[in-house]
Amino acid sequence: MKNSKELPLSEYPRMQLMRDSYMCLNGEWDYVIKNTEDLPKHFLDKIIVPFSPEAPLSKVNRILKPDEYLIYRRFFNLPNGFNKGRVFLHFTAVDQSAKVYLNNHYLGEHIGGFLPFSFEIQEYLKAENELVVIVQDQSDTSYHSRGKQKIKRGGIWYTPQSGIYLPVWLESTPKEYISSLKITPLFDDKKVEIIVKANIESDVVIEIEKRVISGMSNTPIIIDLDNMHPWTVDDPYLYKFKVRLKDDEVASYFGMRKISIALDERGKKRFFLNNKPLFQSGLLDQGYYQDGLLTPPSDKDYIDDIMLAKKLGFNMLRKHIKIEAPRWYYHCDRLGILVWQDFVNGGSDYSFLSTVVPVLMQKHSKDNQYKKFGRLDQAGREEFINEARQTIDLLYNSPAVVLWTIFNEGWGQFDAEKVFEEMSKLDPTRLFDHASGWHDQGIGAIKSDHVYFRKYKYQDDKLGRARILSEFGGYQLRVDGHAFNDKNFGYKRM
Repeated sequence: MKNSKELPLSEYPRMQLMRDSYMCLNGEWDYVIKNTEDLPKHFLDKIIVPFSPEAPLSKVNRILKPDEYLIYRRFFNLPNGFNKGRVFLHFTAVDQSAKVYLNNHYLGEHIGGFLPFSFEIQEYLKAENELVVIVQDQSDTSYHSRGKQKIKRGGIWYTPQSGIYLPVWLESTPKEYISSLKITPLFDDKKVEIIVKANIESDVVIEIEKRVISGMSNTPIIIDLDNMHPWTVDDPYLYKFKVRLKDDEVASYFGMRKISIALDERGKKRFFLNNKPLFQSGLLDQGYYQDGLLTPPSDKDYIDDIMLAKKLGFNMLRKHIKIEAPRWYYHCDRLGILVWQDFVNGGSDYSFLSTVVPVLMQKHSKDNQYKKFGRLDQAGREEFINEARQTIDLLYNSPAVVLWTIFNEGWGQFDAEKVFEEMSKLDPTRLFDHASGWHDQGIGAIKSDHVYFRKYKYQDDKLGRARILSEFGGYQLRVDGHAFNDKNFGYKRM
């Protein structure tokens, strides 16, 4: 295996559950594109993982069609002493459905192109191991989550992507191990609650700021922070700590911050950070890269984007219709920028009446009209709710994430009130924008507006909610040498 420093995006991938066990599987893989999922006799071509075949950095430059299969293969050997009892194979994201085989053993299938998944593999390992991944991507021809991908790209819609587009990696743990952490800042009480989730009930030890706290796994542990250091965008202080459970040890961090809505000195409802009003000024961050598409060419690209936003005077990024690799949120946490995180949209074709007419008419519809909103498939509605739960679970510990956007501009929107009620119970520590742009259902604590073609004038919400301008602008500045083609797109030229 090449030195990890020579592999793309090889930095440690999961900074809030960090172990000393890590093997990066990015780099050159074999691949073939076929009309069936039967394994080929020979793999003649190479692809650079974790870049989609549609991305120039993959060295493939081909769009996978909905009726085709993208089949990956690579071989790997584990270093001596790597296996501590259990070995896990992690995929950060594969678009859209992936069947995974190790040494001809079927590990399982994952459907959904924006969330991580993993398999426990130690019982199938050999001296040399063959890993095969079979991918199919129906893009916008099905109800699966797709974000802004569209087979017929153009306008606001992007080139479709498929396959492995975020890091693949291995780690090993003891047989009795820590599976995850759930960290909840109790800001007003100057305490933090940590739940150490594990595959056994056991004593655990937390080391934080020269203190040692004992507790039990799978049970809340409350830690006093008498001289609490708040997390802010100007001073993004992170508490670092370690957790031990028998022979397993992980490192993590958290930030002490509180997001809320309250009245300011003029009686206006505002967003408050740590009980102080903070005007949040941000960018619609769509995380799209010229050579990598949904994948950054390097970890430095994540950092440069965040630092540029801060340098320009912004304190927030709305992560729009995609979920980044965990390292992006780590950089937001440590560099100090707030994140409004969208859930990823799905559904069938979006109708002109539900997505375009409201731009001009400002007319909202009840979202139980499943046909109008492209949500006739019950399986698709259930899949969206399940992915929303997983998104909250994935990013719950990030202090930078302060707001969830459930639906955007009616794309695949349905039953927003029911979804909002369930999600706000899962995460009562953050704010929710249930309908960004239009099709407001008159619920929640936020009224969210998109204004592109008229002058914006603030008015108090009739229902007494805080009002946010969650999209506006759309200015285009064409720079020669930095354009995809000779066509221009934007709502106003600069």
